[in-house]
Amino acid sequence: MDRHSHPDVIGFEPPQPEALERAFSPRSDAKAHAPRPIQQAVVMAGGKGTRLYPYSAHFPKPLIPLGDMPILELLLRRLKFAGVADIVLAVGHLRHLIEAYFGDGASLGVNIRYKGEDYPLGTAGALGAIVDELDGDFFVTNGDLLTTLDLDGMVRQHRETGADASVGVFQRNVKHEFGLVEVDGERRMIAYYEKPQDSYLISMGIYILNANAVRPHLQANEHLDMPQLLLRMQMAGKDIRCFQDDCVWLDIGRPDDFALAQKMFEKDRQLFLGSS
Repeated sequence: MDRHSHPDVIGFEPPQPEALERAFSPRSDAKAHAPRPIQQAVVMAGGKGTRLYPYSAHFPKPLIPLGDMPILELLLRRLKFAGVADIVLAVGHLRHLIEAYFGDGASLGVNIRYKGEDYPLGTAGALGAIVDELDGDFFVTNGDLLTTLDLDGMVRQHRETGADASVGVFQRNVKHEFGLVEVDGERRMIAYYEKPQDSYLISMGIYILNANAVRPHLQANEHLDMPQLLLRMQMAGKDIRCFQDDCVWLDIGRPDDFALAQKMFEKDRQLFLGSS
């Protein structure tokens, strides 16, 4: 199961009302015990968004709006609220529209720089040309996410464990449509499960990386996906941790994901902006 789990997958269930209620409840002590913030972030905003066609035919996916605000602006505002001040947007498809909309980031109260891709480099390849401009820990995130993830909590765990990389993970429950049967080598039935449910931890597309730890595993202009990068680090003995939060999360990859995100944002826009 990859992070693009979606309502077409058998058993996909959108966030239930009780889960939304928990996520919409403010964390009263979140800022009281906030860690020293991470001030740099790299946002991957270069994809073509082919699964969102026809919406993405004329707009880059990060600029597709939820209500009156592009998806990417929601994410940038949430990063700012968590203390991020310096953001690099890795852009490709229709990059001129993204650059024209956000400019240098002054309207959002952050500094935005751009790194262009002449051809697709994967979900981590752009880091090869960026990492030397970064210091210490930094966020990496996909540019098409709607989430209430506790970024302060993720930073806190990352710092307390001394991790080289942290991966935001989300629990996805998938119920099978049919009964599943197990047999032995002689085709005798040994078990029968009526529409069982499996549970997976999937990557949310939000990471914290340490520049010194990740630098040896990157090359400029190399096509590289994030799983490859993290496995390289793991093979080199680096400490990779996962952070799980009871939050709302959507990867806005297809039209029905987009429609659900619209409803969720309309329900409580300030929650997704990350501000009080």
